[in-house]
Amino acid sequence: MKILDVPQSGHLGTFISYQTRYGLFRRAYTVPTDPKSPAQLLRRARMGRVAARWRTLADIQRAAWNASGGQVESHSQLGRSGPLKGYNLYIKINSNLADLGENPVFDPPDRPQFSENLIGDLTATNIGDVVVLKLSVPATPVRHTLVLATRPCSPGASFPGRFVFLGLLPDPVGGFSDITGLYRTRYGDPPPGTRIFIRTQQQINGWKDTQKQTTVVVPLA
Repeated sequence: MKILDVPQSGHLGTFISYQTRYGLFRRAYTVPTDPKSPAQLLRRARMGRVAARWRTLADIQRAAWNASGGQVESHSQLGRSGPLKGYNLYIKINSNLADLGENPVFDPPDRPQFSENLIGDLTATNIGDVVVLKLSVPATPVRHTLVLATRPCSPGASFPGRFVFLGLLPDPVGGFSDITGLYRTRYGDPPPGTRIFIRTQQQINGWKDTQKQTTVVVPLA
């Protein structure tokens, strides 16, 4: 239910407080289910390996991560943020690298200067009940451009749901990158008349830039 109270977020006693675009809400706490999907188990295994390597670093390397983390702000929570601990930055960078199958780094990489994300609009065609999704790619993108998506939703939706990493942007052909296969592998064929939200994000040496969003309604056949 919606409540009027001081800004808050998280678990307290038997209740959970959380912020939405409609205001502050509170609900009864329930133990979340753990489906232990293959993707979840793979992600946890990667995180475990990354965390274990932190213990093998030399003190001078940990000090370097701490110094680098002090220059990186955490995500804002209730309007507040702060510098990252070295351990958190190490986990962040190496988890991002592991997701792409790249080798871990034991010294903090320099933060890159990202060029503008030039990935353009999402288009959808439906010819003979065959839906094709493409992103406009007017120029050569960063080598690692991530594609994230929501499941199909109502065409009237203005706010996307949860985004899931689909994979790397396929090589463009004729100025367009076909992401149909990436989307179908995760969510199946999007039904005609539904809305799809896509985000792209550049990644260099484990660092990510701001996500860029586009959306389209799948046309009727």
